[in-house]
Amino acid sequence: MSILDAIMRQPLVYRLWMGPFAERKFAPIAAHNDLARIHRVLDVGCGPGTNASYFSSVEYLGIDLNEQYIRDAERRLGACQGRRRFLAVDAAKYVAPPGERFDFVLVNSFFHHVDDATVRAILSNLSKLLTDDGHLHILELVLPESMSVPRILAHCDRGNFPRPLEEWRRLFCESFEQVLFEPYDLDRGGLTLWKMVYFKGKARLGSPRS
Repeated sequence: MSILDAIMRQPLVYRLWMGPFAERKFAPIAAHNDLARIHRVLDVGCGPGTNASYFSSVEYLGIDLNEQYIRDAERRLGACQGRRRFLAVDAAKYVAPPGERFDFVLVNSFFHHVDDATVRAILSNLSKLLTDDGHLHILELVLPESMSVPRILAHCDRGNFPRPLEEWRRLFCESFEQVLFEPYDLDRGGLTLWKMVYFKGKARLGSPRS
């Protein structure tokens, strides 16, 4: 583990770094979805509860392998009338209790930390966790093809697997039918810092759901 990765694994450091960009990263989801109609949310790679505030009025489960993040999220955000929970678990192996599938599954800036095989394993499992009318929502870091500030910053990110747009599309569409695939920018002071993409998908017909 690198020194940077060890530092960013500290919940407070992570929250301070992500805070200024959290709302702008989430903006495409808010623009294309009526969050008031959601019933049950699964937040995959939830970190220290970065996204939990968007879902304060629904049943919410955040999962992450980092137990420090989970403990921090439980301490700060867990008390919400029993509707908000956090669990340290592998997203590729998590099994929802009978009758408790999710109509909204979120993966926010997680997949660029893992290799293709892990992405596929997680996506395959997530397809089983969706309700029949549910959708998967992914926000991810894009590796631009040409040399630019966003390409340099993507390579500097502690995630080792930023991917070009079409590579993201290919991976996502192996397990999910595309509903929306929207690239967007994160900037500061008029300078584009990161290229992102929002993917919305539904489980393919015929996918195993048990």
